[in-house]
Amino acid sequence: MKPGSTATRGYRHLIPSVNALVEFEAVARLSSFTLAAHELGVTQAAVSRQVKFLEETLGSRLFQRLYRAIKLTDEGEELYLVVAESMQKIAGVFDRLASGPVQQELVLAATSAFSYFRLLPRLSSLKKSQPQLQLRLSTQMFTSDLRHKEIDVAVRFGNGRWGDGTATLLFDEEVFPVCSPKWLESQGSPESLQALANAALIESDSTSEGWMGWEAWFHAVGFRPQRLNFALRCSLYTDAIQAARFGHGIALGWGRLVHDMLTAGELARLPLASFKVSDSYFVVVPHGRTITPAIDGLIDWLREDSVDG
Repeated sequence: MKPGSTATRGYRHLIPSVNALVEFEAVARLSSFTLAAHELGVTQAAVSRQVKFLEETLGSRLFQRLYRAIKLTDEGEELYLVVAESMQKIAGVFDRLASGPVQQELVLAATSAFSYFRLLPRLSSLKKSQPQLQLRLSTQMFTSDLRHKEIDVAVRFGNGRWGDGTATLLFDEEVFPVCSPKWLESQGSPESLQALANAALIESDSTSEGWMGWEAWFHAVGFRPQRLNFALRCSLYTDAIQAARFGHGIALGWGRLVHDMLTAGELARLPLASFKVSDSYFVVVPHGRTITPAIDGLIDWLREDSVDG
């Protein structure tokens, strides 16, 4: 397209200030005029003037000014989604052209349990399918707003309804008791839910919405024991499963996470009861992030059940 064409003049007329859009995007992403000014290397007053200019040009308020906080209006949210996606695409092209044919890095956010039990055992197969991809794992204890993080893809457990990204279902989940084959051989399998409640239970703290402990699990399968016999309590789910592997008692197995250990014979599943939870695992791509072939390949890999040999 030649400079000075009708389309070019039209863009300049419809978009009076690209700089104002850049500063608006920073404010919307960071939910702060102060943080946006710091990131852009300008004054807060300058950022406020640019946003006010956009609001006057559009004839719509883009932010609700709350007490010590700001929030996007419906019009602001609509503009932010388009601007963020467009800027991401432009930045991606600039980065690719400037960097040349080098490895592409994707930041994948997940809980420590999902990373430890699900991701790390499968990394070799990812390297085989996408040798140009460099993965950086970002371990999270709780679900955080993706607009405030440099994250390309996140694995979350929940209902799939989040406002900061587009969610794609990975797989569902069920929860059941597990122990080591050695413990099962020495102690025998509990013959009832009451016997299970009296056995050496290993508990872990819930760190994500939807995760249940032993008491909630017993209630879910229709049994309410008067007391539970905890042999060990752990802050992390990874520690609880490792304790079960080493023969210290019975832990709650989240099927997608303990799949490999069950297959390898490192853990044994007790057949007393199982509960299929209503929430599922999802992969979430932040709003404004283009779903590239590399991200599509990463999502396909996340769904795989096979473990590296």
